[in-house]
Amino acid sequence: QAQFVESGGGLVQPGGSLRLSCAVSKSIFTYLDMAWYRQAPGKQREFVGGISRAGSTNYVDSVKGRFIISRDNAKNTVYLQMNSLKSEDTAVYYCNYRIPSDSWGRGTQVSVSS
Repeated sequence: QAQFVESGGGLVQPGGSLRLSCAVSKSIFTYLDMAWYRQAPGKQREFVGGISRAGSTNYVDSVKGRFIISRDNAKNTVYLQMNSLKSEDTAVYYCNYRIPSDSWGRGTQVSVSS
């Protein structure tokens, strides 16, 4: 079973940027479609965006044009570049497969506040 280790969260002012990383302990990472998810306080976990094994990406409308997902297959790592952050982006961010497994990492907290 793969392990997901997210990092890079923090407190940032509205309009700021953060770059999240997710290290995946799976030797077949290269062949897997990956995704980022988030869970805001009192809400269900939601899909943020995904990246295929070939590098094509898709995003939910609320983050389009602001967030960018990338991957480094040599490092078994997927990234989430978040720009123009808004207070509504405050959440714990997780990575997983595009069709998520039951094994979730601890996530990384992103807080957007002035």
